[in-house]
Amino acid sequence: MHAYNRLSSTGRSSSSSPPASPICRSPRYRNRAFKSSRGPPRTLTQRLFQTPLSFFLKRQGIFLFAPLLYIAGMLFYMGTLSLDVVPFARHRLGPGSVYRSPDLYAWVRDEMDSDNSSSDAILTIWENSYEGGVWRPCTNQSSKGLPESNGYILVEANGGLNQQRTSICNAVAVAGYLNATLVIPTFRFHSIWKDPSKFDEIYDEEFFIKTLENDVRVVRTVPIHIMERFDHNLTNVYNFKIRAWSSIQYYSAKVLPKLLEEKIIRIFPFANRLSFDVPPAVQRLRCLANYQALRFSDPILALGETLVARMKEHSANNGGKYISIHLRFEEDMVAFSCCVYDGGEQEKIYMDAARERGWRGKFTRRGRVIRPEAIRLNGKCPLTPLEVGMMLRGMGFNRNTFIYLASGRIYDAERHMAPLLEMFPLLQTKDSLASEEELAPFQNYSSRMAAIDYTVCLHSEVFVTTQGGNFPQFLLGHRRYLYGGHSRTIRPDKRRLAFLFGSPSIGWKSFKHHMLNMRAHSEFKGIEIRRFNDSIYSFPCPDCMCKVNKMEDLRSSLSSAK
Repeated sequence: MHAYNRLSSTGRSSSSSPPASPICRSPRYRNRAFKSSRGPPRTLTQRLFQTPLSFFLKRQGIFLFAPLLYIAGMLFYMGTLSLDVVPFARHRLGPGSVYRSPDLYAWVRDEMDSDNSSSDAILTIWENSYEGGVWRPCTNQSSKGLPESNGYILVEANGGLNQQRTSICNAVAVAGYLNATLVIPTFRFHSIWKDPSKFDEIYDEEFFIKTLENDVRVVRTVPIHIMERFDHNLTNVYNFKIRAWSSIQYYSAKVLPKLLEEKIIRIFPFANRLSFDVPPAVQRLRCLANYQALRFSDPILALGETLVARMKEHSANNGGKYISIHLRFEEDMVAFSCCVYDGGEQEKIYMDAARERGWRGKFTRRGRVIRPEAIRLNGKCPLTPLEVGMMLRGMGFNRNTFIYLASGRIYDAERHMAPLLEMFPLLQTKDSLASEEELAPFQNYSSRMAAIDYTVCLHSEVFVTTQGGNFPQFLLGHRRYLYGGHSRTIRPDKRRLAFLFGSPSIGWKSFKHHMLNMRAHSEFKGIEIRRFNDSIYSFPCPDCMCKVNKMEDLRSSLSSAK
């Protein structure tokens, strides 16, 4: 029986094919046969394509390196590795990525100056802030006696004025928790602030000790009989290296046994070495230290209160209400931010030199990529005096508003301050309010000058913060403590501002609408309750304050008036 053959329809009978010749089984002859029967000659393009393909097919092991080649290519593309030749890509920069605030100012200035649609905001700004009751300070001092001390604790506070303040308050809390005697903290001299001031030159030392006497023992120096054990050399005292934000349990488990053994310990340096998550009794000691025991020294307090009185006298037409602004636009702040303004190539050269002087090599190390456009869009650029002025005018503050400006030396002050002074000609500073003789004792001490600014800002009707840091964070909390739980502080949305300032054709009415919304948000967010791990120095409610309703507050006010 023959097998079925589909080709039988051709009319010829099929026959089985002969077996292949043994010579054709050889790869050598098989290739030769293939070449002879592959058709017309290949073109040059075909040969160029088939040659590398043939190479890879014959050496398939090279595909093992394909992932490595891909990763290397991606690293080069993302900029992690440097190349001598970088392709230039043209792209359009979006609104907010470039400093265009002067263009917007020029565009809206006439309309802004002629805008009389609303009364001065300083008279009405917090009118809806106290619905639902107010908060009152409740950091009562203890009336109980103290048990025998477990030993002495020495701390060294580092940083500027308010970072040192953090250290002092934390040290009081730790000493009280460990039933230890706190030695008046020393201040570490810092190469940036360059202030050699001691504790009693910034704070009222006697008042500090007296206020805490029923809660924490505080002494000025270590007793002689203990110093003799260490050859009168404090560096011989055991020094704890404590991690930042350590729990209070760490102090009882690790620090207390050593304190009981040695009767004296050091903690150098001592900044943020205590967690905000502590028991209420420890939190109360922080509140007591910060809001009651830490009072500025008499010379600082006297000048600060004098400047407050002068600001209220100048602003008598507004009921003695004035604005204070913490403006961070000093040379070092602008340089550190790596933001680009409108100074062109000269500004770039100047800022590059400032960065190298202050942070040698930090911004030029291999692989570091700085993108000023992204920094600006993210709201990280310091606001210029012009931007602060436009923001406040948009919020309804007019040319007759008195402003106190707290700042260091403004970068390129003559150029940058001109538009702010055009918008607010009644602006004042320490130098304009005080005489040279009044400022002379504080002139070369950055922390003492900052303490004067702190006092004037603390008692203003409105406080405007522009860049963050310890100074505004402490003021934020201190003002809440004084003003019924409300901070009375304008905290601008800098990402939103970057977008608006980067849109020069936005128009005054639209810009003002956004600023009024931002002001309303600040009013609404003025009263906030501290959440887990928030700073107690910014959010004193409810740890340092107690809430009372309006009726109780009214009865309390009437009884105190009698």
